[in-house]
Amino acid sequence: MASPVKLLGHLLIWGVLLAAAAWGSAALWFDGPASRPLAGLFVGAYALATLATLFTLRPMRRAYAGALILFALLLGWWLGIAPSNHRDWQPEVARLAYADIDGDRVTVHNIRNFDYRSETDFTPAWYDKTFDVGKLESVDLVAVYWMGPAIAHTILSFGFEGGDHLAFSIETRKETGEAYSTVKGFFRQYELYYVVADERDVIRVRSNYRKDPPEDVYVYRLQGSIENGRRLFLEYIQRINRLKEEPEFYNTLTDNCTTGIWMNTRVNPGHPPLSWKILASGYVPQYLHEAGRLAPGTSFDALQRGAHINARAQAADQAADFSRRIRIGIPGIDAHAGQPDE
Repeated sequence: MASPVKLLGHLLIWGVLLAAAAWGSAALWFDGPASRPLAGLFVGAYALATLATLFTLRPMRRAYAGALILFALLLGWWLGIAPSNHRDWQPEVARLAYADIDGDRVTVHNIRNFDYRSETDFTPAWYDKTFDVGKLESVDLVAVYWMGPAIAHTILSFGFEGGDHLAFSIETRKETGEAYSTVKGFFRQYELYYVVADERDVIRVRSNYRKDPPEDVYVYRLQGSIENGRRLFLEYIQRINRLKEEPEFYNTLTDNCTTGIWMNTRVNPGHPPLSWKILASGYVPQYLHEAGRLAPGTSFDALQRGAHINARAQAADQAADFSRRIRIGIPGIDAHAGQPDE
């Protein structure tokens, strides 16, 4: 009779191999043939081959080796699936942003600024604009909630002298007729896409036009060295240029709207360490407040109340100074600085 330790070892190995087989079956289903019957046939064949190997081959080390070989072959196929910048894209993600860098002057191309009448009824519009990195004044975190406190979509917005803002939202690049699925996001279903946008687009569509479900939008001013902010801005610029040349896949866990921000912040010394509150993205503002990065001296409850911008965004709507108006009353932000009296 096998010893308890040996039996436990076998159970752990079986657990790992069965989990690998389950993941492999899901990969075949989502990333395999477009034909659902054919994909189902591949899933069934792989699962049955794995189970037959584990239950029939002896000694057990041969069974384990056989199951690992099957998984390795499938993983090799999966890793060979290549992302592309050339598909039939939805209009919101039809153009890739990129930038030309000339010293401190950065010219960003394909900044999105759609004219929305509803979430799905809009007139596409894109523009180019040159920013002086030396005139960067602020970096803001935008957190968007629609399904409770634990999950949020996060955006970074860079503010420049004179009131210009440029926002970066890390999203999936969806094809025509394609919808987002959290589960599909774990597989190679979506290319990674950096929405580079005017705040009247990327914030206003969420605060003013998304109704099913409605979204609550919060804007927080990040505290820290402006030199760190400039390095971070340039890191984002380099990132969008790399994605234009070499597309990548989005991943729900490892490369999403929030982990992407964290990975970009690693360009700076003293960047926030990885935390479960980054993975549970809705708690990112609280995490940064605890670290002294948001409105030190203000309680988080008071900060969160002041940071909620939906009412101000709806009142400002298409106003040219939308970015200034939504920031009025946010702790840590002087929205009237450098502006004429109202």
